[in-house]
Amino acid sequence: MKRFSKIAAACGLSLLSALLPTACASTGPAAGTGKPVILVVSFGTSFKESRDAAIGGIERAIAAAYPAYEVRRAFTSQIIIDHIKKDGDGQIDNVEAAFKRLIKDGVKELIVQPTHIMSGEEYDELIAEAKPFESKFTSVKYGKPLLSSDADYEELVGVLTEVTASYNDGATAITFMGHGTSHEANATYARLAGLFTSKGIPNYYIGTVEAEPTLDDVIAGISKTSVKKVVLEPLMIVAGDHANNDMAGDEDDSWKSILSAKGYSVTPVLKGLGQFPQVQAMFVRHAEEAINKS
Repeated sequence: MKRFSKIAAACGLSLLSALLPTACASTGPAAGTGKPVILVVSFGTSFKESRDAAIGGIERAIAAAYPAYEVRRAFTSQIIIDHIKKDGDGQIDNVEAAFKRLIKDGVKELIVQPTHIMSGEEYDELIAEAKPFESKFTSVKYGKPLLSSDADYEELVGVLTEVTASYNDGATAITFMGHGTSHEANATYARLAGLFTSKGIPNYYIGTVEAEPTLDDVIAGISKTSVKKVVLEPLMIVAGDHANNDMAGDEDDSWKSILSAKGYSVTPVLKGLGQFPQVQAMFVRHAEEAINKS
């Protein structure tokens, strides 16, 4: 079940709804345009439709908001980059290669916008990789991950309640699966769950695959209610291996199977956060904050 534990952080399943501008559409390197650049950095996914719908959706939103910038893509997972290349789906730069290409193309002004949910291990590694190249640019600014301020948490709770409103009937436990991490940023999940509680929004639960809160914690919460239906959704930018297997798979140890065995009617929704326009708008705002940073 944990065979692709890090790959799973970023996959989704909706079809591409619109073409990405040229600078974003290419899964390979884009030629220099002379514009300042927004480098959108994602963990990545080997699911092509997922890249287009979730990661591509974020990139398209940023490109539409800032036409004066060229938008480029980099992935942090070399395993995913290699898999995509092997499948013939193009060449995507890792962070080091992306920076070297930017320098070669003469780019001087750079915004680095990650699509991470929190400032955890992946974000720390991104900053560490980027730092040695900063002196090659006139300006390098970093956008923040999705959940970086009190306002971000408040906004995401609103988004999650909005996008699940159609099946929030008072008799359904709406349960989100996060990845989980040993990093101190894992506290993000408990903080987000706590906001639902403090706002008096019942029947919303958050668990993680690899940390806390666990599925057992979620089940303990649900068992105190009269709820008999559960909707499962990924609390990840894209819905990939974790969502399709650990969450929605048919194996006995998937969340769907475990909850079903306990008598709940379970419906998985395979849609990553990056596919929601409201979440895309949050990343657009973070890019704007970085652009305006003195």
